[in-house]
Amino acid sequence: MALVDEVRGWLEAKVPAGWFTEVPTVAADTEEILVLGRLPEPEAPRRASDAARRAARVAQIKRFRAATRDDRVALAREAEHVFGRKVSWGASCGEAREVFTTISVPVMTRLRMPERNVLDVLVESGVARSRSDALAWCVRLVGAHEADWIANLHDALTEVRRVRAEGPSPG
Repeated sequence: MALVDEVRGWLEAKVPAGWFTEVPTVAADTEEILVLGRLPEPEAPRRASDAARRAARVAQIKRFRAATRDDRVALAREAEHVFGRKVSWGASCGEAREVFTTISVPVMTRLRMPERNVLDVLVESGVARSRSDALAWCVRLVGAHEADWIANLHDALTEVRRVRAEGPSPG
């Protein structure tokens, strides 16, 4: 993905040294760029419990978020101007991960009555607040339970794009 590589290179030049332990990962779609950086492990006593280590990692992320807020907002605005997409930030530390800002994009879909009934059951049972929330819940569920299949589809689509780009140009 050329955009992701371009954003990653841009970030390498712009992100202050010491923010992350490695070059941040970048994901993008047609509306948003997500920048996720890895933070260093916090100091913890040798005999700290797993729960204490998890809490320290979450606290590390919260400290980073607060300390870098103004700089991240400025970088995001600059990147939004350069790349024409909203920029969201997140951080991980050990197994803890938090995305600070992310956009929610409305998506139009047409559903027949049986499909609407599924959404309505999710709303009426309290699983979701609205049909929109129920549909998002269904998409997350498929993504979680069919992650390998979705990844295979993504890889195949990437290969199709590569082959098309290498082919002859029309007209």
